[in-house]
Amino acid sequence: MKIGIKKLLGLVTLFILVISIDASALKTTDKNYQEKPKGFLGLTEEEAILSSSESGDLDPLVDLAVTVTIKEIRALGKIDLIGNPDFYVKVIINGVEHASSIWHNQKYVESNWSVTQDVPDDKEFVNITIQLWDWNLGGSKLCDISPNGRGISYKGDHEANLMYSLKSGHWTGDDYNYPTSPTMFDPSGYGRLNGCDDNSIYQNDRDCELWFDITQNDYDGDGIPYWTEVNVFGTDPEVDNRGWDNDSDGVPIEWEFKWGHYLSFDWHHGTVENKWIYDPFVWEDHRHLDPDEDGLDNIEEYLTSQWGSDPFRKDLFIELDQMEEDPDGLMVQFPKDSKELLATAYDSRNIVLHLDDGSLGGGESIPFTQETLNRDDLKEYYFQYFLHGNISNWRVGVFHYALNLYDAGWAGYVFDNGYTGHLDSLQISSKYHEENTLGYSFYNFMRMKTINFQSQREMIYAGVLMHETGHTLGIFNGNTPGCDNGKTQNPLQYDYWKYGPYKSVMNYRYVYSGMVDYSDGSRGKNDFDDWARIDLTLFQGD
Repeated sequence: MKIGIKKLLGLVTLFILVISIDASALKTTDKNYQEKPKGFLGLTEEEAILSSSESGDLDPLVDLAVTVTIKEIRALGKIDLIGNPDFYVKVIINGVEHASSIWHNQKYVESNWSVTQDVPDDKEFVNITIQLWDWNLGGSKLCDISPNGRGISYKGDHEANLMYSLKSGHWTGDDYNYPTSPTMFDPSGYGRLNGCDDNSIYQNDRDCELWFDITQNDYDGDGIPYWTEVNVFGTDPEVDNRGWDNDSDGVPIEWEFKWGHYLSFDWHHGTVENKWIYDPFVWEDHRHLDPDEDGLDNIEEYLTSQWGSDPFRKDLFIELDQMEEDPDGLMVQFPKDSKELLATAYDSRNIVLHLDDGSLGGGESIPFTQETLNRDDLKEYYFQYFLHGNISNWRVGVFHYALNLYDAGWAGYVFDNGYTGHLDSLQISSKYHEENTLGYSFYNFMRMKTINFQSQREMIYAGVLMHETGHTLGIFNGNTPGCDNGKTQNPLQYDYWKYGPYKSVMNYRYVYSGMVDYSDGSRGKNDFDDWARIDLTLFQGD
């Protein structure tokens, strides 16, 4: 009885604390996790070496401070049983904890929340931990943004532990850049954390995606630290060098500085060296370098870096041009949350989707017509709205091209654009998706587990666009028998049941079912691994 009373009092006290304090002072109440023990990750000895690896002022021009910026957060799975998560972030810099406010009831957050902390000027490495939490009245839950999966309930399984170098302005640990070998690439990319990296995509592990950046102040504001300018590049630390391309290789010094760097550990001598594979003063053939094999060479990676591309992690760029809405409401624009559903599907697999519906300089508006369009019409749209009359437009071979139209004769298909000879173009037609949403509401409820028309619409549009994009990535009936098989739509047909294990938007049985995913081949016979078959370079070839 005494134990029960203590527990009850404890719960009452906890409830009062949680509802009375601001998120910036929230305490961890997740009993599923233990504190990280000493030596966890095997970094204690290393950290001791690194923390005393430098003496003297690393930047005599400024008093050094480090800024951690949280850019975006995305729930990659179900976080709360009911409703959307209430995210907040904790950032711990050299043992000092900082917490954001709560972003209430949001699965997708664009924040740019940042925290700045003064750090010692005479020690190279700064220890940084990033934690993502879901606030709840009964106790906040730690979300998974870590690549680690050790089967032990330590916080280190879910948080990101990093070491930031004041010499080079780069970091390593649970997120890193290591450009010397494809086998060493961080699959989620530099400045991006993915809780699915521990292979928990289909498990309820509160997986999330978090984009961040770590920077330090420097006198000239070019983002290149004093130590690197003086000891590596030989540039003036009082002159802003951004935009310099002294070697004329097509990418400026700041891009080569960021992406060409890696930290090399010498375990025999207990030392760490800052190294670069790209030299901003030596010409390199960036036009033919594509280390992550996503079809974008390094110059194209530079051109798209403003939108978050990473030369060592796969990116998928799609321009989506749309027909204008008409006064009678026939034409429906691609729903915003359909875009989010697609991003979640691709991002979970570390193929980061950049869908340009106007946010990346494209996303053109096409005059509405109720007329049924043919393939010649689509070619004209490609020339006018994507190429803008220039067949040498730099977006060719960088962006896939998608059209959201009212009626092009079919729910969706890929088409020959007539100019490049590449399989890079597709259309989806609003007319057919609206007929499916409004005409099969009860059937959709049974399949999609929601009676909300807008939610059904979002899943349908996302599924169809993902299906047609899959063709431009190399998934066809010829290499995948369950793909584009008309017999899989009818329960009276044998193939409906034969290819039931192939749970993919490429299977007609599932494209309108609310599924927004390719299959990974894990369901046995007559399932196929779409994700392994994807060829991100296909849309550039003949």
